[in-house]
Amino acid sequence: MTLVGASKRQPPESLLEAHRAGLSVFGENRVQEAKAKIDLLPPEVEWHLIGPLQSNKARLAVRLFTLIHSVDRLKIARVLDREAQRLGRPLSCLLEINLGGEESKHGFAVADLAATVAPLAELESLKVQGLMAIPPYDDQPEASRTWFQQLRRLRDELAQRSEWSEFPGWLSMGMSGDFEVAIEEGATHVRVGTALFGSRPRLPNFPSGNGSPGTAPQ
Repeated sequence: MTLVGASKRQPPESLLEAHRAGLSVFGENRVQEAKAKIDLLPPEVEWHLIGPLQSNKARLAVRLFTLIHSVDRLKIARVLDREAQRLGRPLSCLLEINLGGEESKHGFAVADLAATVAPLAELESLKVQGLMAIPPYDDQPEASRTWFQQLRRLRDELAQRSEWSEFPGWLSMGMSGDFEVAIEEGATHVRVGTALFGSRPRLPNFPSGNGSPGTAPQ
């Protein structure tokens, strides 16, 4: 299981302290904020993108990140594949699933998921490694369990299809309030921010580059 430190708005000093304590993977919501931090941390740190990605940031994202958790539409997947091919660098990603069908959230719809994402199995340089989701908010951690179970079932259904024969089936699910439930339900990656770093500063320390508010809190 991989612990991803959700470090949006956190200053580099906090990330360095967490790294000294043993944290080696950080997840950023915004490409430009990650770019501003990466050179300030040791080179062995692994960086994941956990927030939404616009097409005009795809080229930079391919250069900066090891894993993109938030591929939420066919268009951005194809753009990332093209950029990864151009740079000669394979890139791993997860498909973001909008489990609750919420208008405020990004992601592929649950209905007809296998048919919708089947073309992505043929991409040359973008490697789909699993699924990611942010369940509808509830202040009770146990309420997330059924959503995590649904994501696991979706993963299992994809893994049984011939086009996904080499699909490792990673599951990025669980945040500060419900990561323990997520681990019980098979999470391979949990995205934890507040529980590691405390509350985020009110004002961003780094530019977003596009003004996007990002995803729900980690």
